[in-house]
Parts: sequence; structure tokens; C-alpha cells
Amino acid sequence: MERVKKVGIIGAGNVGSTLAYILSATTPYEIVLQDKDKDRARGMLLDMFQASCVGTKFTKLGVIASPKDLKGCDVIVIAAGSPRLPGMSRNDLLFANAKVISEISQNIKENSPEAIVVLITNPLDAMVYTALKETGFNPKQIMGMAGVLDSARMVSFIYEKLQCAPGQIMAPVMGGHGDEMVPLPRFSMVNGVPLTELLSQNEIEEIVRRTRNAGAEIVNCLKKGSAYFAPARAAAEMVRAIMSDSHKILPCSVLLQGEYGYNDVVGGVPVELGIHGIERIVELQLNTEEKTQFERSINSVKSLIEALKNEYF
Repeated sequence: MERVKKVGIIGAGNVGSTLAYILSATTPYEIVLQDKDKDRARGMLLDMFQASCVGTKFTKLGVIASPKDLKGCDVIVIAAGSPRLPGMSRNDLLFANAKVISEISQNIKENSPEAIVVLITNPLDAMVYTALKETGFNPKQIMGMAGVLDSARMVSFIYEKLQCAPGQIMAPVMGGHGDEMVPLPRFSMVNGVPLTELLSQNEIEEIVRRTRNAGAEIVNCLKKGSAYFAPARAAAEMVRAIMSDSHKILPCSVLLQGEYGYNDVVGGVPVELGIHGIERIVELQLNTEEKTQFERSINSVKSLIEALKNEYF
């Protein structure tokens, strides 16, 4: 009998619990969920299991009571961490979440060293670097979820303009997960038709601006809290690509080791995902303007990494 594949999710907040529900409803994987509030994690999983009993499909669900329960996980998604609170500087958030990721990384290293690790915690690129540093894992094992989300947001804005071709829009986004991200309209297509053939330059520039500010737009609407449906769905897409060994190309935050001319820095680029995690990094032929934007984005990540090197590691 084939072993049931296992996904560990650390953090039962809005993103982590929504991700657990999506996977429990759409995949055959065993799902285990961890949160510092164990009762919250248990309550979430009880609710999910009862939801699965509405139909004919039962999902195996469990609470991670101790780090040892991470054993046997094929993929571990980290959605734990603090949001940026009023009065908190960027570095305050950086160091607070680096502490959280460091502790989780040690637990993963000790109990599930073969697992592929997907991070969602912000500041995303710096947290990927932290997990790599703390685990010492092969860089192919650790990646961040950002590009899939940012690309989905860009796709949604393109669809709003065109009102056609749902499911046929491709819009890659590269760079760090933040204001300096790099949407790539030149590589964006609708069923093979270049975006530049369908929209004006002004419309495309509006889409790029809105993509960069998409997270803030949602925060401003919600007043309290931030997006979680789309981030969870994006993470689920990555998990499925890895677990099914699909070799699907998705934009992810990964350690660059010479690709695009950068070393020892994490950034969002297209990667081929499979059972070993990052099967290969795809290098697009960027033009001069795109290279400049990518450099600016990577430099913003470098500043965070330097702060970690100087004051944390």
C-alpha cells in the first residue's frame, strides 16, 4: 500500500488554516497543523474534518503537539510569525520574525531534515535566507511563496481590463516580495497573445502599479488584517506542484547562486518545482529596464540580509 504523503503547516492563523482547508478539500495528503495556541489548531482541524464529512471524502488531519510530530512530512509550510504592528519598524519585524523562523527551522532540521520547506512569513525573502542559514539545508529544499501570489494579482487586474480569457492569462512577477517587485508585462500573455497587443501602455502601467500595491489595497479595505485567501491558494499551488512532481514552472523566492548575476541573496524568479523542491531555476532574458528594476529589488532584499548578518546571525 502506497504511503500517504504528509504536509505540515506551522501557523494556524488565517493563511495557515485556510491553506490546511484547501489541501484537505482538494488533495489526498495527510495534513498536520501546528500553532502556539494548541486549542486553536485543534479547533480548526476538528472543523475541517467535520467539513470533509459532508461528502464522501475523509481527510486525515492531526495537530502537531511537539516538534517530533514533524517526522515524515514531505513538505512543511511555515505561515507563523508576527504581522507588522503600529509603531514597528521594518527591522523590528525583521528581527522578531527571524527569531520565530530560527526556532522553527531548528525543529525541522532535527525532526524532518528531508522535507521541502515553503515559507510565507514576511519579510519573505529575508525569512527564506534565515531558514537556509539556520538549517544548512540544500538550497533546493527551501523556497518562499510570493511570486505565485503576486502573479495571480497581476492576472486578476489584467482580467478586469479585458473581461475575457479566464484561465488563459500568464503574468510573471520577479524580484523581492515588496514595493520593489518586478511585474513583467513583456512576458505577459493571454492565450499566447502578448499583453502589449491587447492593452495600451497606460493600461499596462496602471496594472503594474496596482500589482505592486495589491496587498496594501486589501489591507486598506479590511481595516484590520490582511489578505489570506489568495496567499493560501498560492501556497497550495506550490505544494501540489512539489508533491505531484509536476515540474511546473512557478515564480518563487529562492537563493540565487550566480543566476541573473547574483550570489548569496534571495529573490523571486521562475523555478521548476518537483519532488526534490527546486529542480532548476529558469533564467529569463531581461532587457535593460527589467534588469535595472530587478537590481533595485534585489538590493532592497540585500539590505535586510545585511541587517541580519550584522545584528542577528
